[in-house]
Amino acid sequence: ILLGRLELIKQEVTALEEKIAETHTGVAEVARKRAEMVARKEQLEGSGTRLVAVVSGMESELPRLFKAIPEPARNRIQPLVQRMPEDPANACVSLAERFQNVLGILNELNKANNEITVHYEVHQLEGGKPAEVQALYVGLAQGYYVSASGEAGIGQPEPEGWQWVPSKTIAPEVLEALEILQGKQSPAFVPLPVKVQ
Repeated sequence: ILLGRLELIKQEVTALEEKIAETHTGVAEVARKRAEMVARKEQLEGSGTRLVAVVSGMESELPRLFKAIPEPARNRIQPLVQRMPEDPANACVSLAERFQNVLGILNELNKANNEITVHYEVHQLEGGKPAEVQALYVGLAQGYYVSASGEAGIGQPEPEGWQWVPSKTIAPEVLEALEILQGKQSPAFVPLPVKVQ
């Protein structure tokens, strides 16, 4: 009986030693996975820090660019600009929301840059009189206007806003381009002056 019990205890010891070995292997595997996860966490935190710097840089540049955006595009992105934090360093909004906001603004600017937009505005005409004009924006870089009395001008974005210069020679071309856009004339090539910077 004692020999039988001794044999049984030896078998239990062997089984326990195997379980201990398996546990050691499992602990080593868990330790390895934990080390991988810690390294991954540090990598993600580093990426997060870089992303915060990128989005903060974009947020700080957008207000400066906002003045040089044509009024129709500015009106479309105004709600997104208002959602931007005033102090990017101490923003209460999540990083994902901030990126979504900046990407929404950039998307709208990209769309506006590929469009020809007509907008009614008030401009100072020659003689200093304000008058309502039809402004024709070609993307984000060039604009033209014509008033009901036939006075025209050319506009370009500057750091402090759009600068408009009267031009007596382009009124017929601007009117023709507006009529084509409104479907009053057949599509045709309309030569308008462009200043490339």
